[in-house]
Order: sequence, then C-alpha cells, then structure tokens
Amino acid sequence: MKIAVLPGDGIGPEVTAQALRVLDALSLPGLTLFEGDVGAVAYRRHGHPLPAETLEMARAADAVLFGAVGDFSCDDLPRHLRPEQAILGLRAELTLFANLRPAAGFPGLEDLSPLKPEIARGIDLLVVRELNGDVYFGDKGERDSAGGREGWDAMSYNEAEVRRIAHTAFRAAQKRRKKLTSVDKANVLETSRIWRETVIEIATEYPDVELEHMYVDNAAMQMCRSPGQFDTIVTGNLFGDILSDQASAVVGSIGLLASASLGERQTEFGTFGLYEPIHGSAPDIAGQGKANPVAAVLSLAMLLRHSLGREEEANRVERAVAQVLASETRGGDLGGTASTSEIGDAIVSTLLTIS
Repeated sequence: MKIAVLPGDGIGPEVTAQALRVLDALSLPGLTLFEGDVGAVAYRRHGHPLPAETLEMARAADAVLFGAVGDFSCDDLPRHLRPEQAILGLRAELTLFANLRPAAGFPGLEDLSPLKPEIARGIDLLVVRELNGDVYFGDKGERDSAGGREGWDAMSYNEAEVRRIAHTAFRAAQKRRKKLTSVDKANVLETSRIWRETVIEIATEYPDVELEHMYVDNAAMQMCRSPGQFDTIVTGNLFGDILSDQASAVVGSIGLLASASLGERQTEFGTFGLYEPIHGSAPDIAGQGKANPVAAVLSLAMLLRHSLGREEEANRVERAVAQVLASETRGGDLGGTASTSEIGDAIVSTLLTIS
C-alpha cells in the first residue's frame, strides 16, 4: 500500500502531521509513504506549483493524502503558477471527477452551529460535487468592452460528464437513505438544462432512489432552513464548491469536514483517490498551533475506507474523533483552547483504546 503525502502550504503541513500520527498508530502492515511538494512551497523550490516529480509520485500511489495550498504572497503570479493550480492540476491529470464531502453534526457540538440546536442535530448529508468541468476548467479570458476590461469564463457540461457523476451520486445514495437531490439552475442556464435532463435519464437505472431537483439558490436557503431534509446532493463544480462550504458552516466549523476526490481507477486495494480537508491553507494562523486537525484526520478515515479497503480502521478513527470532540478537547474554532498537537494527542490515545 503506497500513499503519496502532499502537505502543501499554510496549515497543511500541521494538520497532515497529525493525520500521519493517527495512521502510524494503526500500524498497518505493508504501508509505504512518499512525501512531495505542492503549491507555493513547490513553486519556490521547483518553479511550478505541481512539479512533474510530484505528479508522477501521485500517479504511482494507491492514494494521495493532501494538506492545503494557497499563499497570499503568490497572488500576483501568472494564473498557471499560482498554488491553487496544484490541486486543480491533480484533479485533472488524475481524472478525479467526483468529490465526496460528508457533513454531519457531532453530538455535543450543536450549540456551535448558527442554526437552532434541534435543527443542527438533524444534519447528515453528503455533497457529491463534479470536479473536472464547469467554469473552473472552461475557457476563460479578458477582453475589451464599452465598460472597460471584461473578464469571461465559460460554463459547460456534456452528457458524458453528467452521466459519470450522476452514477457516482446514485450509488452513494443507495448506500445512505436512498434520496438524491440534484442541484442546478435549469431555469436560467443551458448547462443546467442538459444537466437536469441527463440526471433524469440516469435515474431510470436506480428505481430504488428517490430523485428530486432543486435550484441552487433554493438549495442554499433550504440548507439553512431545514438541512435535515437532504441525504445526498449531486451538483456541478461551482455550485458544489459553494454548497459544501455552506454545509460546513451549518455543522459548526469548516475544520470538521473531510473530502474524497475519486475517479474510476481501481488499485489492488480499492478506488484510487485524493483526500483533503476542505478548510484551505489558512495562512493567517499557520505556525501558531491553532489549526484544527480533525478534518485532516477524517480525510484519512475516508482514505482508509475508499482506497485501502480498511473499513474497520476507518470506523475506529471516526469513533476516536467523535469521542475526543465529545470530551471537549477542542480547538479555538470550536470554542476550546486545545492546540493542534494536543488534539492529535487525544485522538491517538483514544484510538488505541478502541478495538
């Protein structure tokens, strides 16, 4: 079993280090780790945010454990050299088209949600976000107009791209509560009209899953008003980016949410994927020991489950995290005072008590 570890920038190395401590505590046989540079640190060392050697390391692995990329000092670089191009490049080059972002409340943390505790208690949803299309990968540019400089970005999806992510979402819904909400803006966007019609076509292959459609503006409102109504959500790259971050907010903290980016490639152990916390590099708190490593640890749990076929170990990690949060060992984002390493200490020691 080979894992490529790409800590990246800002708090990425700090939270990744705690996830690796948890992985080490599991004592998995036959595990090999490789570490590479991505993001701003890679640009400074190699002249590019995604060096060829890092990409090859990722390709040769069974899974990638990713930290975060982003650095304010790189904001003036040409677009293709900015740190964020590392994660976009990995998703594209590794054909990781499906991003799974679970959001569920933890017992005892309901008061941290901006929603009423009785509403927050019902949150248990999964956002399935398409990763390889939409405006993030469409043509873009700048042109002159009567009003001055004008930026433009092309949004598009073809039927094959929608079918691929729809199958992933329906299969995910089958393993949950068998309800799928497809989010689009079909009343305005031609891209969304193709999206909706294609999802309806694929739904005939999954008669056991209830399908509903929702415009993205209504979905954002409903996630605040009644998030418990959602089970599995499937949507495009742009809408998925926004809604999954909103899901983290209603749970209580962006520091709690993990993600898995999966493709179709199968290894000896499971589905190849890239796993990362959704919180970003947070350069304003980097190096201060304030970062919450829970999302990175939960991303490791997803790696164990999806890419290494280690369901038992994944469950152990998730149970350890839940117990630690219930014990009120929490960082500043959750109203506590524990440092990054103290939270890691608590998760590791708790994990060792769980069989």
